[in-house]
Amino acid sequence: MSHKILVVEDDAATAAYIAKGMTEAGFTVDLADNGRDGLFLASDGSYGAIILDRMMPAMDGMAVLKALRAASIETPVIFLSALGTSEDRVEGLTSGSDDYLTKPFAFAELLARVQLLLRKAGGNAAIVTSLRYDDLDMDLLARRVKRAGKAIDLQPREFRLLEFFLRHPDQVVTRTMLLEGVWDYHFDPGTNVIDVHISRLRRKLDDGSDRPLLHTVRGMGYRLGIDG
Repeated sequence: MSHKILVVEDDAATAAYIAKGMTEAGFTVDLADNGRDGLFLASDGSYGAIILDRMMPAMDGMAVLKALRAASIETPVIFLSALGTSEDRVEGLTSGSDDYLTKPFAFAELLARVQLLLRKAGGNAAIVTSLRYDDLDMDLLARRVKRAGKAIDLQPREFRLLEFFLRHPDQVVTRTMLLEGVWDYHFDPGTNVIDVHISRLRRKLDDGSDRPLLHTVRGMGYRLGIDG
């Protein structure tokens, strides 16, 4: 069961607030600021749940939901909307959403509802709160990383970068994957931002160790693995 969440919300502050909280709770979060982009991202059915606003530019949330259900995409959807009358809620629920929460909202309630949807969809699958590879440990809730029991101090972007590698161990991770998964870019900015962060992360992880974990795969990308 995927613990990747899609947030489709045109209010930047609300979207950032939800994404921050969900990331802290151990989820991987993708964002879309309009319905058309949200539908595009959701169409592959890879998300564990979708948090969907109703009133958005390009395509409203109700149209997004109907398009998903028409395409047999059954990803659990929770509406998060300022439209809060009983008629609004009934319309949302009878149109194929799995839950409906009105704004303003308490993040704790939103998180609880998303976790409930995931349990229903995934047979009580546990929420991932820690990741481990070899002697490397990451606590997603405490935001702590240790290697061989020794604490490693990471900046927020480095933490997210390492989390991405830990979710794809022993796999070649391309620059495109990193740009989309860590920087939320859906284009190549043509800078050396990835190289700079990889270099810093590698130095923090591997310096002083006789067993490097972060490798460059020439012409392809990077890989977290025991073998070079």
